[in-house]
Amino acid sequence: MLDALLLRLHTETACRRGGALGLRLQDLHADHGLLRLLREKGGTMRWQPISLDLATSLTQHAAVRGAVLPTDPLLRYRNGNALTGRRYDELWRRIGAHLPWVATQGISTHWLRHTTLTWVERHFGYGVARAYAGHTDTTGPATTTYIRADLQAVATALAAMTGRPHPLAQPIDGRRVV
Repeated sequence: MLDALLLRLHTETACRRGGALGLRLQDLHADHGLLRLLREKGGTMRWQPISLDLATSLTQHAAVRGAVLPTDPLLRYRNGNALTGRRYDELWRRIGAHLPWVATQGISTHWLRHTTLTWVERHFGYGVARAYAGHTDTTGPATTTYIRADLQAVATALAAMTGRPHPLAQPIDGRRVV
């Protein structure tokens, strides 16, 4: 189901709505559990680890809904048209109708991003959360220049959050993160 896929995508990646809507078939590297996010705030580009389960679901979704060419949109309606922002508006309206606290609290795609990044920061530190968010800005305290995390650190945080192994995750205490 597309709505569940969207919620999972945003929970795992903390990507912005525009980043998800801009995904193309060529941005999914399912074997490595990676998504290339190109169309987010500020025109940044980053590789974002995703669980292999999500990678498989995105691959199947794209195939069933007609994505063939590398430049074809990854997320699509049943009729094959590219997903638009209206889908998100409708998704949150429906969820809010079933769960009134969602509407009352203003839960949104951005809220999912914030919640994921807060979890990553609390469990893996500021540098990993910053990389997970795709923040590349150098403004702010000078120490932000030195606080960096690599793709392996982000994959390790993802593996811990999802409880699923990731091919790029670093071992913790001599064991793979599971």
